[in-house]
Amino acid sequence: MSYRLKAITREDHLAFVATLPSVSHLQLPSWGDVKQDWRAESLGWFDADDRLVGAGLVLLRPLPKLRRYLAYLPEGPVIDWTAPDLDAWLRPLLAHLKARGAFTVRMGPPVVVRRWSADAVKAAIADPETRRLGDVAPTAEDPRALDIADRLRRAGWRRSASGGEDGFAAGQPRHVFQVPLAGRSLEQIHQGLNQQWRRNIKKAEKAGVKVVQGDYEDLPAFHRLYLETAERDRFVPRPLSYFQRMWTALRAEDENRMRLYLAHHEGEVLAAATMLTVGEHVWYSYGASTSRRREVQPNNAIQWRMMCDAHELGAAVYDFRGITDTLEEDDHLLGLLRFKAGSGGEAVEYLGEWDHPLNKVLHQAFRLYLSRR
Repeated sequence: MSYRLKAITREDHLAFVATLPSVSHLQLPSWGDVKQDWRAESLGWFDADDRLVGAGLVLLRPLPKLRRYLAYLPEGPVIDWTAPDLDAWLRPLLAHLKARGAFTVRMGPPVVVRRWSADAVKAAIADPETRRLGDVAPTAEDPRALDIADRLRRAGWRRSASGGEDGFAAGQPRHVFQVPLAGRSLEQIHQGLNQQWRRNIKKAEKAGVKVVQGDYEDLPAFHRLYLETAERDRFVPRPLSYFQRMWTALRAEDENRMRLYLAHHEGEVLAAATMLTVGEHVWYSYGASTSRRREVQPNNAIQWRMMCDAHELGAAVYDFRGITDTLEEDDHLLGLLRFKAGSGGEAVEYLGEWDHPLNKVLHQAFRLYLSRR
């Protein structure tokens, strides 16, 4: 089987996505509108009968002073990753992007490798001899993912050593935490929470914490808490304009694509979070909270409300997004893993991001640039 690849319209891209249970929100045309520092293009794969059978959003970022680009497909493309001839899908992608001036192509296959239950994660955290989640026997493993990794290596792809998403250091989390919702009642999902989560949700209710959906006008309130969170947790925050752009672009595509939730207590917003939805997949995207009045448990309250709303929307999974795979006690992200594990879901490892150099000199220069950032 051979495939023809070409640029497609936003409408054709969205129509293809609508035929699937879900794809990553990073593979939607609207995400290209969010990432204004990148040039976005929707690509489509067509079979011998000229049917659109695959799609991808590619983001192109120029090298300074050169007409050469890093081509990035975050959590994509959306193709048949289990196809016997995977290279038949990827060869036309490389050819197209090389002609567009790309020096490196980076992609993130949406392929799950391993899963660990909440109990397995809890035991791993409690074991002082365990340093990384990857050292723990998984609850489930897909051998097809390892075969896909082997085929990528044989085709010249190499696992990326990428950092965050800012600038050239494009990257998405390899490990995430997800709560399965499909086939479960809200009561069953609530029972799956650990005792501390259930206690904290009850505390929030008794204290009078009210979680409501916000609007565009509430984004500044979210952002004030977000800046406080960034200072406390030692990360570089995004400007308010970024979230305003997200809201406008994503909701123009679907009014449920992005929601904002705020936890109020005695006239003050104590926590806020954004929720993204594509088909049957819901993501907790960004969270923010103040250090004040933590005893009323606004974070558990807001997460439980979002999980309930995701269930009402018919979601199959509630995705907490990234977690650390480092289980060292001095890792400041370990507390976040403990919090997410309390939801009773599972840790999920994806195949990670992969690079294919199209210009080896520029690719090495790019890697050197990243290492010095």
